[in-house]
Amino acid sequence: MAKAPSPPPRPRRLIGYARVSTEDQVTDAQADALRQAGCAVIHHEQGSGASRSRPVLTKLMREMRAGDVLVVVRLDRLARSVSHLLEVIETLEKRGAHFRSLRDPIDTSTPQGMFSLQVLGAVAQLERALIAERTKAGIAAARARGRLPGNPGLRERRPESIQAIAAARDSVYVGDLIASAQSWLPVVRRLRPQHNWDDVVRVLNHKGQSWTVERLRRSVHRLVREGLAEPELVQRAPRRQPEDRLMTLVASIAIAAPDLSLRAIAAQLEAMRERTPRGGWKWAASSVKHLLDHARRLGLKVHEPVDG
Repeated sequence: MAKAPSPPPRPRRLIGYARVSTEDQVTDAQADALRQAGCAVIHHEQGSGASRSRPVLTKLMREMRAGDVLVVVRLDRLARSVSHLLEVIETLEKRGAHFRSLRDPIDTSTPQGMFSLQVLGAVAQLERALIAERTKAGIAAARARGRLPGNPGLRERRPESIQAIAAARDSVYVGDLIASAQSWLPVVRRLRPQHNWDDVVRVLNHKGQSWTVERLRRSVHRLVREGLAEPELVQRAPRRQPEDRLMTLVASIAIAAPDLSLRAIAAQLEAMRERTPRGGWKWAASSVKHLLDHARRLGLKVHEPVDG
């Protein structure tokens, strides 16, 4: 029998990203250059280059698929520093996507572009070392002159200095949340608000993370306020009968990791210190199967794990 021809490869999408710093500026020139480069879709954003709080870029990074190419006119339209640029490119590589800058020799889909990227990595390492050396030298020089290092406004408790530092720390906090969200927010979206925060924390921490209920709630609430997460994630979890709660918890574990066997799911529940429907601590594969069968009868799309 003749082998059926394989489907043609999906055409590579060129996706443009244009950014300006203030509302007075426009992205028209960037958009024209991106269209000429072949970008059928262009995302526009207004925000400071020094800020990592970029909702449009964050959403765009989540939507990139294998083979896609993120295109910018210049590197400074995307990243605030070399280290930030490398972080963005690493995220794209994990998704099987690429990056191209029209005015710079960076195209991660080509060997030449990857070489330029390696050079940038070396520059970033040198940049960090030089900053550390300058900081140490500045502190030593200040002490030699009898001056105290640090911000004099903070030492004198000036309100404007305290407010500026608080705003800067808040900006860094939001930026760190956005940068890390890909590793934990999908799990929160699968479990909330059907499960309480304790259940979500236990699932996350079983995956090697380190959360407390209060820190996770605060993080999700902040992303909701920034418009980067759905408001329903912070709604109150419904009260459930014990077996209903276990059923949805087991179904969520199976959906999150489709390759897990019944025994592996049972082992994870024991590691999470989750009691069985009868109140014991030792889970059997049959108990897991019973809960998954119940979830499927209720319409949840759960795969059939093997008993192994």
